[in-house]
Amino acid sequence: MSSREFAKSLIDQIPESRLFYVISYLQGAAVPDETPNAGTQEAIAELDSGGGHSFRGSTQDLFAELTGE
Repeated sequence: MSSREFAKSLIDQIPESRLFYVISYLQGAAVPDETPNAGTQEAIAELDSGGGHSFRGSTQDLFAELTGE
């Protein structure tokens, strides 16, 4: 019996009153694994090697810095 078949057989044994919790868990587990794109992988590598830019301040200050104001 595969893991999928075993899980389905267990679901049949769960009382209806508890099925909500199982469904909530399964919805979270059903999210596919995401692989970062090349740009994100490059940024992660830069941060891992001590590069990058750290900002501390308000959102207003961040946008002012980004727009050059």
